[in-house]
Amino acid sequence: MSEPKPPTPTPGDTYKGWLFKWTNYIKGYQRRWFVLSNGLLSYYRTQAEMGHTCRGTINLATANIAVEDSCNFVISNGGAQTYHLKASSEVERQRWITALELAKAKAVRMQAESDDSGDDCPAVPPTSGQGGGCRNLEIQSTLRTLGSKVEDLNTCNDLIVKHGSALQRSLSELEGIRVGADMGEKMRQVTERATLFRITSNAMINACRDFLSLAQNHGKRWQKALQVERDQRIRLEETLEQLAKQHNHLERAFRGATVLPSSFSNPTLGSKGGVPGKGDASDEDDDNEFFDAMEDPAEFITVPADPKYHRRSGSNNSGISSETGIDDQSVNFDELSLASNPESPQPLELEPVRQRRTRIPDKPNYYLNLWSIMKNCIGKELSKIPMPVNFNEPLSMLQRLSEDLEYYELLDKAAKCQSSLEQMCYVAAFTISSYSTTVHRTGKPFNPLLGETFELDRLRDCGYRSLCEQVSHHPPAAAHHAVSEKGWTLRQEITLASKFRGKYLSIMPLGSIQCLFDKSNNHYSWKKVTTTVHNIIVGKLWIDQSGEIDVVNHKTGDRCHLKFAPYSYFSRDVPRKVTGVVTDKDGKAHYVLSGTWDEKMEFSRVMQSSKGENGTEGKQRTVYQTLKAKEIWRKNPLPEGAENMYFFSSLALTLNDPEEGVAPTDSRRRPDQRLMEDGRWDEANAEKQRLEEKQRTVRREREREAVKASSPEEAVTEDSINDSPLKTDAVETGTEANEVSDETDTEDSPPHTPVASPYGLSLAPYQMEGNEGPYGAQVKSTHPDNYQAMWFEKLDDPVSGETLHVYKGGYWEAKDQGSWDVCPDIF
Repeated sequence: MSEPKPPTPTPGDTYKGWLFKWTNYIKGYQRRWFVLSNGLLSYYRTQAEMGHTCRGTINLATANIAVEDSCNFVISNGGAQTYHLKASSEVERQRWITALELAKAKAVRMQAESDDSGDDCPAVPPTSGQGGGCRNLEIQSTLRTLGSKVEDLNTCNDLIVKHGSALQRSLSELEGIRVGADMGEKMRQVTERATLFRITSNAMINACRDFLSLAQNHGKRWQKALQVERDQRIRLEETLEQLAKQHNHLERAFRGATVLPSSFSNPTLGSKGGVPGKGDASDEDDDNEFFDAMEDPAEFITVPADPKYHRRSGSNNSGISSETGIDDQSVNFDELSLASNPESPQPLELEPVRQRRTRIPDKPNYYLNLWSIMKNCIGKELSKIPMPVNFNEPLSMLQRLSEDLEYYELLDKAAKCQSSLEQMCYVAAFTISSYSTTVHRTGKPFNPLLGETFELDRLRDCGYRSLCEQVSHHPPAAAHHAVSEKGWTLRQEITLASKFRGKYLSIMPLGSIQCLFDKSNNHYSWKKVTTTVHNIIVGKLWIDQSGEIDVVNHKTGDRCHLKFAPYSYFSRDVPRKVTGVVTDKDGKAHYVLSGTWDEKMEFSRVMQSSKGENGTEGKQRTVYQTLKAKEIWRKNPLPEGAENMYFFSSLALTLNDPEEGVAPTDSRRRPDQRLMEDGRWDEANAEKQRLEEKQRTVRREREREAVKASSPEEAVTEDSINDSPLKTDAVETGTEANEVSDETDTEDSPPHTPVASPYGLSLAPYQMEGNEGPYGAQVKSTHPDNYQAMWFEKLDDPVSGETLHVYKGGYWEAKDQGSWDVCPDIF
């Protein structure tokens, strides 16, 4: 869903945004936050610096603005200051140029008017811009008058202090003098100084009277103007409320609509007979359809397509398949046909949508003493070292996994697509959008207990419902199933492998994500890229995503190859950049995707491809001729005050909101997590240790039962070892060190590595089955675990050939009946 373009800035507006500023040949272009206000262009490293640290300011009144190419421009004020800037696109560059030119013209006009402050406003009727300038001149003139009066008061005050001191000194001398010849001279001095004091006091009183009169007159005028602004604001708020109600009413009416004209029910017939062809609409915008690509990716280059392709794109005689064609008309008609489809679910009655919370308690600023943690760890086993909740955020890994559905609209749009290649673009954008919440989220989610679940029922307001369950802990794995009324199903099973490299921690997600569409029977699958947490030992934590993803359509053979570029200090490329190419089963490219995983993605249609020059590594890069790029996804802004709420998104704020009727094993009912959210961290730590010990006890009991069922002799030996007070550390380590990934957070990283991946699984480098433990030892379970998931079962997918846990049903039926007898008591 692309946001509407911001309007062209008008004089008086404050224009803000991100630009890339050239720093030096080592760092290249760096992303900076620019603010244009009152004829001054200032920049900061981040938006948070606006309140205290400005990195540079240039006055536009004396500056020269020059455009270099499609995205670059230069601002200079005659040699003292020069800014080489680059926008993310040609459209963005043009918006900045327009705003800068308007601000420069206004700054020059204001400077000329301030030089001749005695002139009044022009007699001709002012335009909107001139009216604002005239009003500003009047306010500035009043402020100058008040300022001069204040200066007069300060001068009079200084004189009163001076003459008062002199008068007091003369009176003191007069008391000590004898009656004689000097008496007349001293009296004359006292009289003169008293006269000066009286004159100065009168001047002070007059100046105060003038200042008070002037302030009262203008104060009444400003108070009246303020009241007018308040009344206008109230009227605007009432109008906005009415518009919101009308919008809500129209939205509900649209959801309840069941009949549309027959001409709209078939997009194919409508496009042939009742509406103009694509070629007509394309010909009208020939001059606007071209674009300049962003900085070249490593594997390919995009260039504007030849104008002839725009006219061919809508012709039936074109050699390009209509399957790959994309325009706004086809999408709109497809949405109308979906609304008129009698098979699509329609609400029978309008029920009020639940109002969900928009805030959680602010994060407490508790001091964390690492030495106290390490001191309590002396002599304890690794599996029994408690990790405090100070490193956590009040969400579980299951809830973090459900956050993948924040941009579910992408899958809704994909379900409406007629073209499988276009559908692939939306599915690829959905895979990228799941990483947008990880930019600032360095807190570690709670590791789920075995059998813990989390439901996300948004059937009424969003049309989907989701269920997650912790299905295993050797290795720890979570299964996720989501189904939508719009005709798509998402399922995934995620487990993690991690490697600690000293300065950073690499998390490699294992498992597969699959998306199925009912209408087309397209079956997509992909895996996740590597997440890297930097500055583990020293410095501020930050997260990067790197690697490659292949999104595969198993039905058609279409493929989208996505590349997440790792951050490089010396790169002049855009940070967090993602590029991708959508190809058919024959390897022919049809779409190109580009953008960043933390902000937005765009896609453009490929008209022609050819082999270009060799790249930096000697590989021949492909040159794609593309049409104008369209925005396919943009990150939602964080809610106000997110920095005090663990940088949660609007969806994340609602995930731990208590709900009635959920399963007893739901993450919302987890006590230590709830206590942490409420800011009671000491109680949360105590509750967390209780849950860990309870989990260990249940695990040992389950292993004993598995051993007894397999071999009675081994069961006797196991019981004797477990019950013996003389059991060695090696034996205990063998049976309990494997519970490392089993518990909530005890088994997570040591105190200097307290960060989890975006999906919250254990990040300890050697605490999962099959990974290397200390000194290269393999960590494996001593006995098999006979645990069976409640709502999922492990199956082999015949389409993708992968084995994963698939939802077997029964949860939502149990919720409707309020019957949770199968749920264990894990909390």
